[in-house]
Amino acid sequence: MHGPLLTPSTVIRSFSYEPDQGRLVIEFQSGCSYEYFDVPPDIFAGLRSAPSPGSYFNARVRDRYSYSRLH
Repeated sequence: MHGPLLTPSTVIRSFSYEPDQGRLVIEFQSGCSYEYFDVPPDIFAGLRSAPSPGSYFNARVRDRYSYSRLH
C-alpha cells in the first residue's frame, strides 16, 4: 500500500493506493473519502506526480472508475 500521501491541493487532502487490488482511496478537503476500483498503477503514478492533483483527478479518475463512498 502506498500512502497516505498528503497533497497541497485545494480539492484533495490525501490519497493512498493498493497496487495489488488497484484500489485508490482519496480523501477530499471536504472530509469525504471515496475508494476507486481497478485503477491502474500508471494512473496512481500520474496523480502522485501531477502539479495539480485535483485537475488530474477530474481528468483521469472522476467518472472513469467505479467507486464507493467511505465517509
